[in-house]
Amino acid sequence: MPAPSADESYPEIRAAVRAVCANFPGEYWRRLDAERKYPGEFIRALTEAGFLAALIPEAYGGSGLGLREAAAILEEIQKSGGNGAAGHAQMYTMGTILRHGSEAQKRTYLPKIASGELRLQAFGVTEPSSGTDTSRIRTQAVKDGDGYRINGQKVWTSRAEHSDLMLLLARTAPRAEAEKSHEGMSVFLIDMRAARGKGLTIKPIRAMINHATTEVFFDDLRVPASGLIGEEGKGFRYILDGMNAERILIAAECVGDARWFIGRARDYARARQVFGRPIGQNQGIQFPIARAYAQTEAADLMVAKAARLFDEGKPCGPEANMAKLLAADASWAAADMCLQTHGGFGFAEEYDVERKFRETRLYQVAPISTNLILAYLGEHVLDLPRSY
Repeated sequence: MPAPSADESYPEIRAAVRAVCANFPGEYWRRLDAERKYPGEFIRALTEAGFLAALIPEAYGGSGLGLREAAAILEEIQKSGGNGAAGHAQMYTMGTILRHGSEAQKRTYLPKIASGELRLQAFGVTEPSSGTDTSRIRTQAVKDGDGYRINGQKVWTSRAEHSDLMLLLARTAPRAEAEKSHEGMSVFLIDMRAARGKGLTIKPIRAMINHATTEVFFDDLRVPASGLIGEEGKGFRYILDGMNAERILIAAECVGDARWFIGRARDYARARQVFGRPIGQNQGIQFPIARAYAQTEAADLMVAKAARLFDEGKPCGPEANMAKLLAADASWAAADMCLQTHGGFGFAEEYDVERKFRETRLYQVAPISTNLILAYLGEHVLDLPRSY
């Protein structure tokens, strides 16, 4: 039973999400984890329920909801013991098309993404040699007749094998020729169905968690001019305004993870008897659970504030980053506490603790590392000297 929350917003949406998740219990996720398989049935169920189209306007076939509702959806998935990372990109990646694409692109792709006919799950930004320094990406898109020819490589591109479309950030002008390091990059919408075997190669990466992540290679991949999103050279700005949504939504997932861990630890601490008494009676067990709960509720307040600012169209960079920082810290602290509470049983697969423990550890690193958030706050919020 998940931990209670101080603010149970959007109860109807949450109840509907829980109803879907009830069909995918721990056994389902354990089997997929062992077999390294993608949760296709779960994603289809979320799509059919309209949850992954939450942020697509009704005019394009979506639900027309705000980021606060989308955050509630993802939080409930995690709180139910599932893994929303298998589908969360379908929510926010389309935002680049919605905000910066042409009307023709919106009409062509958004209704099909909303219905599930097309999946836009893959987002190609990170490269082996650049890491988080996006300004140094080397993947190039060179004009070739009425289109572009793309060469390069991306890494940690999750769900590429299970996506029909990919948003790709590539250089259309050399970094040395730009006034600012982040200029000269453009965003392309790649139809991977047509591109595979014709300049696009996908190589799976086996990782600590079942995250369906890959390396993607581009070898003279031909992309039509209609694949360019917005204006050439402004791609970094286009993806940057979508990163706030990504960070807020993943922060909501972390809150859901934390509440799952707290609920599991509480239930186990009440039931487990050692030395003739429930272990939850011992302050050495009780206090860490209570501290994790307080930490999670505080993080949730920042997530709610960031989502509200985003929905109101107001600047929310600091709040989005703090939400992600605080929620990731809360989920990791709760995970560690939950494993410790269970003792040896926490390492047993049947309890699901070790799986969720591995999954939530990711968010100290992705989609942006905790250290870079601290550097951002130090420089841009606290006006301290740039540290990198």
